Amino acid sequence: MTFSDLMLQESILSALSKLGFTEPTPIQKQSIPYLLQGRDLFGCAQTGTGKTAAFALPIIQTLSNKKREGKPRINALILAPTRELANQISEGFTQFGANTNLKHLVIFGGVSQQNQVNKLRQGVDILIATPGRLLDLMNQGFVNLQQVEHFVLDEADRMLDMGFINDIKKILPKLPAQKQTLFFSATAPADIMELANKILRNPVKVAVNPVSSAAEPIEQFVYFVQKEDKRALLKHVLVEKDIQRVLVFTRTKHGADKLVKDLNKSGIKAEAIHGNKSQNAREKALKQFKDRHLRVLVATDIASRGIDVDKLSHVINYELPEVSETYIHRIGRTGRAGEKGMALSFCSKEESAYLRSISKQVEHKIEEVRNHPYHQK
Repeated sequence: MTFSDLMLQESILSALSKLGFTEPTPIQKQSIPYLLQGRDLFGCAQTGTGKTAAFALPIIQTLSNKKREGKPRINALILAPTRELANQISEGFTQFGANTNLKHLVIFGGVSQQNQVNKLRQGVDILIATPGRLLDLMNQGFVNLQQVEHFVLDEADRMLDMGFINDIKKILPKLPAQKQTLFFSATAPADIMELANKILRNPVKVAVNPVSSAAEPIEQFVYFVQKEDKRALLKHVLVEKDIQRVLVFTRTKHGADKLVKDLNKSGIKAEAIHGNKSQNAREKALKQFKDRHLRVLVATDIASRGIDVDKLSHVINYELPEVSETYIHRIGRTGRAGEKGMALSFCSKEESAYLRSISKQVEHKIEEVRNHPYHQK
């Protein structure tokens, strides 16, 4: 199947062709035909499955076919939990809508609002926002959502994790009753389903790469090691495997900072991204990592959502997560778009219960690596 089989218009097909996109991903194949019909959708999908294009392409097509008079009004609203993800979605709209005259804007906190307000005054068709800044600008009278026809709630589970549920509950009543709603979440616990059932009408349900299994191309290995030897093991692995770029996960912000300090002292260029870092610092570190100016990016789980890096060969779980689903999210940062990926996990005695839980959930065997200088039985 090609994108032209999905009844997308020529201006969009031309933009996709320029980007080198030829074949839609499973979520795009399943979603786009229904979304072009105006149906609501519940999508169980992680970042990296192609979900941005799955919702952006139908929105761009529908809005670009509308006749407009006067300055644009907000016809589509996309809510994202983090600035990084909001920026990523904005990039998608820039690329996919390159041949249309639709205007979109991304707004988020942590920066001065003046520039965002100026652009809102000029008029936008598509608004991509984090909940806090959106609510702030709505309360000041700069944002009117009465004309919204398409509403996307992206990474709803992360929204709940980050405490945005009250903001979302304040935003929802300001939207028109008649609209198309798209709801995306990587997991589907009870509180997520309760929210989805409240805001969706007769939705199409699409599930891609369920969290119970890891992506096919990812090879998974575990190193048993004493807790105090983990830093030495990380340096050993970086050298032994000649890893040029790696995303390393820690459980805490303090742990991430400590590890970065130690790696930089050893001459290995590393940066950390977590909730205590300013938005600018996180964005700068991510850009350096994407541009290959940074060898090691150390991340906590909340900060990592929205990291989408092409051709990332390795992910290392420096500390195992307590929740097995988090492991799936972490290792899903590698092995994307058919590329091979490798996930290495360092497991101390104290983390053995986490490993047992993870092993039950993943379909592929996690192979033990014994041939290393810090092996612990």
